[in-house]
Amino acid sequence: MTFWRYKGTKVYNRNVLGTFSGHILIRNAIDNGTLSYNEIYIREGERLDIISAQEYGDSSYWWIIAAASKIGWTLQVTGGTILKIPDLESTLTLVYK
Repeated sequence: MTFWRYKGTKVYNRNVLGTFSGHILIRNAIDNGTLSYNEIYIREGERLDIISAQEYGDSSYWWIIAAASKIGWTLQVTGGTILKIPDLESTLTLVYK
């Protein structure tokens, strides 16, 4: 049986979310101040998908938090890490304009 890693991936304006190029755009926008964000400290054992569900109402946007926070493509992050949580709609518009 073959599994497709993007099965169930959300689509925004006919584009699949979570692309590498989107990751770069988000990082650059955070660095140059064109994308606003809130910061939170992660506690030991918390995961990005759970935080994404709490912040955005959807766990599939964890990659946006990872990109903004420059932590790579992992769901599990060390406790005490500062996460940057950008505005979801602004981020999606930036990546898929």
